[in-house]
Amino acid sequence: MKFLSFLLLILFIGSSSLQSQTKTKNVILITIDGLRWQEVFNGADTALLNNKTYTKKPEDLTRKFWNADANKRREMLMPFVWGTVAKKGQIYGNRNRGSLVNVANPYWFSYPGYSEILCGIADERVNSNDLGPNPNTTVLEFINKQKDFEGKVAVFASWGTLNDIVNEQRSNVYVNAAFESLSGKEFGPKIELLNEMQSRLPDVFFGIRLDAATFNMGFEYLKAKKPRVLHISFDETDDFAHHGSYDYYMNSARYTDDFIKQIWSWVQSNSHYKDKTTLLITVDHGRGADPEGWKSHGTKTPHSDETWFAVIGPDTPAKGESTSGQYYNKQYAQTIAKLLGLAYTNVQTPGDAILPVLGK
Repeated sequence: MKFLSFLLLILFIGSSSLQSQTKTKNVILITIDGLRWQEVFNGADTALLNNKTYTKKPEDLTRKFWNADANKRREMLMPFVWGTVAKKGQIYGNRNRGSLVNVANPYWFSYPGYSEILCGIADERVNSNDLGPNPNTTVLEFINKQKDFEGKVAVFASWGTLNDIVNEQRSNVYVNAAFESLSGKEFGPKIELLNEMQSRLPDVFFGIRLDAATFNMGFEYLKAKKPRVLHISFDETDDFAHHGSYDYYMNSARYTDDFIKQIWSWVQSNSHYKDKTTLLITVDHGRGADPEGWKSHGTKTPHSDETWFAVIGPDTPAKGESTSGQYYNKQYAQTIAKLLGLAYTNVQTPGDAILPVLGK
């Protein structure tokens, strides 16, 4: 009996030690569907910028996003990512400088991509966007079952399929996706306007909510509910690329960067989150590298397994742009758990945590 009590004490101390090792108490995960590493690290692509098949008014896009210096071009496209996240955190995926990030799943499209990010495994059974409820447990579901995290995990997504990917019914993780409304007196009058607007805006992508609505609803939820873990999933970059609209794709990337800036600025001004929150930004898949392949992704489109990620937070040293290493999207789930002082377990073994993000 004494030995059992001693063993339980050791386990408790070990668990407490694990949780005390990190300063991160909250995580915000941002995904930007199908945004290529090429634009993130090099800015506007001249082969697409000057191609009138994809850019209706090249002169307008040139004025907004073109500079002969690639570093300045990328800052014009994503000023917050490069001006704040990359300077005070870490960014990976510039293949021109030897930093490699890839999906581990063999399919290179969205459902398998998000499932890999959230589950930490590349399950070959997850092979369709119409799969239905995810058979795997996501790190969000795992965290939502841990002490002090119950009911404090939420997802806001433009694409309705995130309901299935997170398996909302089984996981009990709150998911607001596509055109779902948000109700509650704690949100104030603005939420009623957002609920109405999202159903009145043009249904451009046939059932996929516009990112501005997703952002504003997720931001209101963040401010009112103060979740410990929040995933906001943006979709327009992928949709506009599939439609062959490089100008809209670039504009969407630009204002998504501003959405992220607004979230981080509020986080750093709020005592509940300031210096206790890690922000992770990534994508579910890449795209083709040439003008025709740019519209597409999947195993028939070379390079669309190539991704990128950026992190800023209290446990992540300011190392800036990586110039080496190989990482995979399946490593994010364990990284998120470790940042929160947890050890994520699954039916299969999840990918290892990304040690530099943890300051190791």
